Amino acid sequence: MKQRSTLKQILGIEHPILLAPMFLISNAKMVIEALKCGCTAAIPALNYRTEKELRAAIREIRQASSKPFGINLIVNKSNPKYKSQLLTLLELKVDFIITSLGNPKEVITACKPLGIKVFCDVTDVRYAIKVEQLGADAIIAVNSKAGGHCGDLSAKELISQLIQSTTIPIISAGGIMNKMEVAQMMEWGAAGVSVGTIFIATHEANVSQEYKQAMIQFGSKDIVKTSKLTGSPLTVINTSYVQRIGTKSNLWEWLINNSSVLKKYAKLILAWQGMNKVKKSAFKASYQNVWCAGPSIEAVKSIRSVPEVIKDLI
Repeated sequence: MKQRSTLKQILGIEHPILLAPMFLISNAKMVIEALKCGCTAAIPALNYRTEKELRAAIREIRQASSKPFGINLIVNKSNPKYKSQLLTLLELKVDFIITSLGNPKEVITACKPLGIKVFCDVTDVRYAIKVEQLGADAIIAVNSKAGGHCGDLSAKELISQLIQSTTIPIISAGGIMNKMEVAQMMEWGAAGVSVGTIFIATHEANVSQEYKQAMIQFGSKDIVKTSKLTGSPLTVINTSYVQRIGTKSNLWEWLINNSSVLKKYAKLILAWQGMNKVKKSAFKASYQNVWCAGPSIEAVKSIRSVPEVIKDLI
């Protein structure tokens, strides 16, 4: 069996750790600190309202470090900025692109000639096989403990299935809290890990103080999965508002699952409404708080710096 490359080998970094791209949370400061610590990091392109802001962030990181970093791209039709964002990333030749929620074929085809690596989010073997056939450089295996959009399988199950069915490197995403768990993922066959939740309550994150305090106040037992916000399973803190609106399906989800004519539009509207709620909560506390986090919230005991959190992982 062909030996798979590790994340360290793929990117030429010191530690096989990727500071995960978190919607609304990840920023240039967090990436720069991760790069200084010998890790890599990525930011969702959608964290920037305009192409100008996205370009400025990439330049800021490049001026601070020559180490590799990436940008996360939502590649389905719910992202109206997808095409223009992809062109920007190709022009600036970012080190890698992480694709989520859609078919990465166009991204992979465009990136190959430029030497830009493409890592694809997957939650199951069927999709992993597809992205490998398309030419992906690595799989980001999103398991059931991931914060935000998550999968259904445990880390061990998912890595095991992917080891048997694919040949490209596997980056495990979800539930990582410390260096023992990083070592465990590598032992199971992962090339590296993608870590997000434990970096939310950091000084470098620009989210509200209330969100950071919630990360300390709540634990893994307070994390629930809801499909009510975006139509896809999303892990959030079970605040009183989340309890009030419930996590079960509603009219929008019924339309997505039962109406082929209205599916596309229902999905777009639901995703837009859900992300707006998450956005409002991230930066300003209100009675309608929807805070994304995964079960590894259990490890968050105080607000620290990105380098301090990374120390726990290496």
